[in-house]
Amino acid sequence: MNPSAPLNTRLHTLVIFRSLLKNPVIKALEVLLSCNMHDTDAAVDAYCSFAAALFASGDNFSRYLLNYILEDENIYMLQCCGKNTVSTNLTTCLKHELAFLQDLSKFDGAEIRALIDFDGFLPQWKTEFLNFAEIYNSRIANIHTHGYGIFAKYHTFVIHEGKLTPVKHPDTQTLEQLSGYERERAKVIANTRALLEGRPANNVLLYGDAGTGKSSTVKAVANAFKQEGLRLIEVKKNQLYQIPDIVETLSANPLKFILFIDDLSFSSNDNDFAALKAILEGSVSARGSNLAVYATSNRRHLVKESFSDRDGDEIHLADTMQELMSLSARFGLTITYSRPDKDLYCSIVRNLAQQYNIDLQEEQLMIKAEAHAIRNGGRSPRVAKQFVELLKAGV
Repeated sequence: MNPSAPLNTRLHTLVIFRSLLKNPVIKALEVLLSCNMHDTDAAVDAYCSFAAALFASGDNFSRYLLNYILEDENIYMLQCCGKNTVSTNLTTCLKHELAFLQDLSKFDGAEIRALIDFDGFLPQWKTEFLNFAEIYNSRIANIHTHGYGIFAKYHTFVIHEGKLTPVKHPDTQTLEQLSGYERERAKVIANTRALLEGRPANNVLLYGDAGTGKSSTVKAVANAFKQEGLRLIEVKKNQLYQIPDIVETLSANPLKFILFIDDLSFSSNDNDFAALKAILEGSVSARGSNLAVYATSNRRHLVKESFSDRDGDEIHLADTMQELMSLSARFGLTITYSRPDKDLYCSIVRNLAQQYNIDLQEEQLMIKAEAHAIRNGGRSPRVAKQFVELLKAGV
């Protein structure tokens, strides 16, 4: 007889946290709890299968269980984020389930090890007291900064096959690592703070020369504010038509989101042109107040234009040209990143050299930096960073 069998039965009474039943560690635990302890081979196999599943994520069962429920996207958490009041029945259900899961978190396997007739080694795992109800209610109270589901675990996402997919190893660019363009960057930071604080925030177009740090600015800002509830979703130009569905799912989310479109440009007959216009303004479905579009481009008006576009037999040519140029006007904030002059370039090189601990006299550093810029298409923050990284590598 397995003394832990009642735990197995209670697992199946879960409603709010029912997704736990599909979790590989809990599935392995179910097998162990229902195993016949007199069948030594089966008991040892079930015990070690549970340990293997747990050890894949750590050796503390209590913390594993708590982390899972904190990140779980469940009916209670979704109701807390919605406009409707959470029902009394659901609140009572939560209270009982958290109490049960706290009891379950004490499971250290000692009682089962004592029943298995086996003299060999059986692994052990850690448990500890954690107040599940207090910690979970605190998470709910601060859900606007922590988030839930995949948004609690990750802060950068891409779109894959129409669904948000987390980036497990995002760019770690920080604001402190960026040099120059403080005035331009301050505008992006101020707009992002407005978004986080629930004030009106603009869609932002970062326009300018290649290599001036437009994309790095957006990524650094996203990293700087991730603890305050900001999430970054990178969107490719050919995925713009999928955005309305994504925006709809995010509208009730308590977090704030930046839709990041990098290196944006269109041809005049591009189907994605209309999709972006609808996202920025003019769609039947309003853009949520918890979301802003940040785009970078080397083109001020975003549309590739040729002299032949201004010829032809179109009667209302001026209207067409106005439509093409109207897209950039739909960004409430346009920030220009120009190629740096010599003084700014040298300042960026000095700051980067200090970050990378380059031991070289300043005069020599500047001579080498200018020579590198001449050989690599001119001065830019990107060229400066490449130069310093080459110095650091001893090249």
